[in-house]
Amino acid sequence: MKIPGKRVRRLRLVRTDQYVVAVEVEAVIPDADPGEACYEAETVELLRDIEAHAQRGDVQWLSQHGKVYAALDAA
Repeated sequence: MKIPGKRVRRLRLVRTDQYVVAVEVEAVIPDADPGEACYEAETVELLRDIEAHAQRGDVQWLSQHGKVYAALDAA
């Protein structure tokens, strides 16, 4: 079910201990409550999938969905 409202693109950062994945997703500014943008269920599911793949270290899959950054150990 699509939420009625204005659609905007947002950059989300999905963070894990090893990686940060920058992914562009669609947010909706609902007609009923334009105070804050929200995400539809499909977008939330995608962000959860990205987090799960990042925790497993699946860089190949991640790079197909966004820009992947690796964390470095601090000295």
